Amino acid sequence: MNLDTLLEVKTGFSSFRPGQKEIIQDVLSKKDVIALLPTGGGKSLCYQLPGYALGGTVVIVSPLLSLMEDQVQQLRSSGEKSVVALNSFLTFSEKEKLLSVDLNSYKFLFISPEMLQVDKWIKKLQTVRIDLFVVDEAHCVSQWGHDFRTDYLKLGTVNKILGEPPTLALTATATKAVIQDIQAFLGMSEPVFHINSLDRPNIALKVEEVVNNQEKRERLLELITDLQPPGIIYFSSRTKTEELYEYLTENGINKVAYYHAGLSQEQRILIQQQFLMDQVDLICCTSAFGMGINKSNVRYVLHYHQPTQMESFVQEIGRAGRGGNQSIAILLKSKEDAMLPEFIIGNELPDQEWVSYILQNLVNEYGEIESISKKQMKEWVEQYPEQESYWRYLFFQLNEFLHKHGKLNIASLQPCIEEIQSRIDKRTTMKRSKLKEFNNWTTTALCRRKELLHYFDEEMSTPIQQCCDNCGLNMDSYSREIKFTSKSDVDQQPVTWEKVLKKIFWQEDEN
Repeated sequence: MNLDTLLEVKTGFSSFRPGQKEIIQDVLSKKDVIALLPTGGGKSLCYQLPGYALGGTVVIVSPLLSLMEDQVQQLRSSGEKSVVALNSFLTFSEKEKLLSVDLNSYKFLFISPEMLQVDKWIKKLQTVRIDLFVVDEAHCVSQWGHDFRTDYLKLGTVNKILGEPPTLALTATATKAVIQDIQAFLGMSEPVFHINSLDRPNIALKVEEVVNNQEKRERLLELITDLQPPGIIYFSSRTKTEELYEYLTENGINKVAYYHAGLSQEQRILIQQQFLMDQVDLICCTSAFGMGINKSNVRYVLHYHQPTQMESFVQEIGRAGRGGNQSIAILLKSKEDAMLPEFIIGNELPDQEWVSYILQNLVNEYGEIESISKKQMKEWVEQYPEQESYWRYLFFQLNEFLHKHGKLNIASLQPCIEEIQSRIDKRTTMKRSKLKEFNNWTTTALCRRKELLHYFDEEMSTPIQQCCDNCGLNMDSYSREIKFTSKSDVDQQPVTWEKVLKKIFWQEDEN
């Protein structure tokens, strides 16, 4: 069976999207592959279709529970039953059951990078015939990437332990430096590169300057009232996500929900499914929402708060227009929020005082440390759950120091603190540089699309009619067919055909 026939049999599609077929051909040739496809470009097909052509299991490393659950659900809804996800969402009994069964019976096995640090799961996977090792959202492996995860740095070692099956690294946003890191940290000696354009010509780009946050709130309501749903609004804080959700509902916006990492796993999965099934038209969310969400009809993405870098922005706006419809991405920019991205960068990693305090306490308690057990790491994280990200970063950096210098004691304490702080300073400086570049993009008078592509070392090939606000936009292209002009009008949602007729003939609604 050739690839075109297999595509139609398994998906119902008669043709591949740009770049997909070439990636799949190299994967089936057992080559290591690094592939960049734009958000919405169909990355998941690049491992799903080979999975049907290969005899063994495809292991997919995925960074987010919501992303993993969405991909599993998509496969199951298409009729694929031999798929399972190994992550923290499983109960203890479910994990124990999977440890006792033959995992070779599963065609697709999704797993979190954290689970791949657990010895019993590594041993279990060593009994599986793995024909393809997939690293999804592979930019997470790079400290220069926008979503750096220390557990991703260990995946090259994991791959070797599992017998070095061919590796497919997938991402939607990667600069040259990030691509180099992907190759190095995943241990890919001679990978094939498939670097496709990340441009999404059907997504128009717009930046709106507002005087203050009060004006921003009012403008947000205007846009949501006018724009054709469904849509997504991104915020940089959980508090603002909930606050603006309440503001919108109080002003008559229906079928809206909010989503952030502070919700339970069950709540997040429910909201995600409601959005996918068109039961919810609008999501107010943080960056925790959206990665891998395969919803074809999203018409707009709004940023209430500015992201800290271009990579995050491109990833988030890419959730619009997946079905090919004309869509728009709008960033609302207020001087009152100007310091928020800087605050986020400054709090991403622990400060020197925290690092010094923790390391001093470890030396006081243990005297000398030559290694850190996974049990110790787990206990410390559970003791300080609100600082989990700091602990994970510190564990990684401390292990790097121990590997390089042998041990941590009173004599090596200060050099260890200085070495870790140097790495923190280096990443923070890089993040601030990226923020400056993104700020420059928001204030440019040049074509926004051209400047965005230039950031990723790509040239704009063809002019686009609905390009950006600097090139000129017809906003009517993104408006509702029936516009709401007041709160009472908004309260009438959803619009029925009777109400449409009454509006056409200027009749009063007697009900």
